[in-house]
Amino acid sequence: MVNIALIGCTGSIGRQACEIVRRYPERFRFSALVCGKDKRALSALCAEFRPDFAALASGEEIPGLSQGTRQLKGEEILSRVFEGCGVAMIAAGGFAGLSYTLRAVEEGKRIALANKESLVCGGELVMRAAEEKGIDLVPVDSEHSAIFQALSFRRDTPFKRLVLTASGGPFRNFTEKELANVTAADALKHPTWNMGAKITVDSATLLNKGYEVIEAKWLYHTEFDKIQAVVHPESIVHSLVYFEDGAAIAQMGYPDMKLPIQLALTYPQRLPCCRQLDLEKIGTLRFERLQEEKFPCYALALAAGRSGGTAPTVLNGAAEEAVRAFLRGGISFPAIAETIGEVLSRIPREEAESLEVLQRADDLARKTAAEIIYVK
Repeated sequence: MVNIALIGCTGSIGRQACEIVRRYPERFRFSALVCGKDKRALSALCAEFRPDFAALASGEEIPGLSQGTRQLKGEEILSRVFEGCGVAMIAAGGFAGLSYTLRAVEEGKRIALANKESLVCGGELVMRAAEEKGIDLVPVDSEHSAIFQALSFRRDTPFKRLVLTASGGPFRNFTEKELANVTAADALKHPTWNMGAKITVDSATLLNKGYEVIEAKWLYHTEFDKIQAVVHPESIVHSLVYFEDGAAIAQMGYPDMKLPIQLALTYPQRLPCCRQLDLEKIGTLRFERLQEEKFPCYALALAAGRSGGTAPTVLNGAAEEAVRAFLRGGISFPAIAETIGEVLSRIPREEAESLEVLQRADDLARKTAAEIIYVK
């Protein structure tokens, strides 16, 4: 029986993780469930799964907890949430997930990582600490899970090049004029994946793919020149790896996040999970150049990643504020990239020496972005 501490239990990844535990109750249970502020959803999950611990980041009371579940609050959340767990699944969205990841590393837990910002913002801190502790850090992103599988579940397998695939989002064929007029409702219509609002918009701007390139640098100890992203509209090939002898190994499957989530919990063992490909019905698979000139958020992410230090944290903080403004109708779709670029130009890069340094950079990026958005 594997005990899972699930951070971000009410989001898209968290809900699908719950489906997996329902399917295999003899294999998995939740030792802890944590979410941001949805107390009703958390209460229902606690009634169903009866974890040892539960917590709301908002600090509110969780209604209807059974006697077997203890609510954690304040500093006690980080200090106790990973007690008794075998796997820490970090599925919280945004910069807030980084502190959970670092705490799980500190406690020597195996980590199923679905929080991009942990490596985008804190890659240097997380990977250094993970290597010192000998932590098993398993990617949950579909693209990085695909690479992990192609590398035979070893992040130290030699390779020549990593290729991340992107659907291209709903605006792949839009002109610059058309992009200026898209709405939040348009951006949330992802052609192949069903995800939360923030990550869906990030997929539409291709900022998400830039994040994944940064993640790849840290996960696979490589340089940006050995990482490539291509557009693959069908989302069947989830990424591939080129090797020195000319071979290329890809992982394929229908778009379904339950596969990488479950595999992060069971690898190297594979259990029934998703429907298998029907090759005769798939038809043509297309691969296209990723047009950086059309999607400046991708280029901004790569530039911040190459700069390193606090630059990716500034990028992320500005992006979270800009996407929030776009979703509420406060700025246009192109203004997301404009806001991020302006914030990056205003805030000097510092060395990412500690979580406290990154937190200050995140705060400053958000405040600066809010000022720019207000002016717009």
